Amino acid sequence: MPSSPALETQAPEILGRKLVFVVTEDWFFASHFLPMVRAARELGLAVTVVTRVRAHREAIEALGVKIVPLDIERRSLNPITMGDASGQLAAILKAEKADLVHCIALKGILLGGFAATLAGVGRRVYALTGLGFLGARTDMVGRLSQRAIRLLMRGLQTSRTHYVFENTDDPKLLGLDPAGAHVTILGGAGVDPEALKPSPLRVQPPFKVAVVARMLWSKGIDVAVEAVRTARAKGAPIELSLYGAPDPSNPKAIPEATLKAWGEEPGIAWHGATRDIAGVWREHHVACLPSRGGEGLPRTLLEAASCGRAIVTTDVPGCRTLVRHGVEGLLVPPGDAGALSEALLTLSGQPDRVVRMGEAVRLRVLDGFTERDVMDSVKELYRSMLAS
Repeated sequence: MPSSPALETQAPEILGRKLVFVVTEDWFFASHFLPMVRAARELGLAVTVVTRVRAHREAIEALGVKIVPLDIERRSLNPITMGDASGQLAAILKAEKADLVHCIALKGILLGGFAATLAGVGRRVYALTGLGFLGARTDMVGRLSQRAIRLLMRGLQTSRTHYVFENTDDPKLLGLDPAGAHVTILGGAGVDPEALKPSPLRVQPPFKVAVVARMLWSKGIDVAVEAVRTARAKGAPIELSLYGAPDPSNPKAIPEATLKAWGEEPGIAWHGATRDIAGVWREHHVACLPSRGGEGLPRTLLEAASCGRAIVTTDVPGCRTLVRHGVEGLLVPPGDAGALSEALLTLSGQPDRVVRMGEAVRLRVLDGFTERDVMDSVKELYRSMLAS
């Protein structure tokens, strides 16, 4: 890989230092964290990624990264399995002579934090990309779970541990100050605004709405379907397109049979997964994500925003980080198909407002949510940690 011009300006004590990422799935890393790799490479760091290797090895290695496979089952928190994996990971960290360990998502933090303790690596970045079901639950079980996770993470904390979040709500759930010296808030995974540009909206009718996400109950896909059913029953020419595949390793995956059944209903289509994100938004007026919660900062919303599409989403952490109600789109309560239906009906009758919201959300992305913004923040974080 060609060296970056930025390397010439870096402090000599940083050049060649070793950064090791710990993440459960290679697809997740390839989808969200390659800008962090590029930031590390610009600093002159050597980078290793420890993950379960599936189909994305080449995409990661293309950035000059070494991959070390480790079978990490992301659904399992079995103490015996975790202990064995942590021991293997500790040996890897020692062999790699890691100077800094960057642990991604809750399972990666628990596994990587314990392994770093065993390996004697004090410099750690704990990056929470959302709290999943813990963030979505507000009942007693949810609060107790959050407390347990808080205690576990604090037990894996050193004086040189830094936390990374994608919104300002999640740190508070873990008892951290979003503005604290050991907390960084990133603009999600960031997007490339040159690769995802606005295009003119299609003439209405129909009013075309798309959900681009993993097909999970937690994403509120069923809420979107019910909302469009209700709107169409009132005679509104609204069509819903679903883009995404169920995640077989996720207990919240929607069965394929259910998705196919929805796709046979009038005005609803399930297309499966797609890589042509720009093509999706050229064909649709509004992006929708009726998440039930637990988000970091959804990449799907950033992509739609970069393409200049107004957004209808829920008033939950992460989603409301990007979308301000009435400015870049509309916020509705999670799980409320009636409110979502009314929001879609409102925008379907206000094409000029949809255009203005699309222009506003594009400008919002350019102000702190691009890949370059994320890379610069990460470079400053790595630089400060390794120079200390």
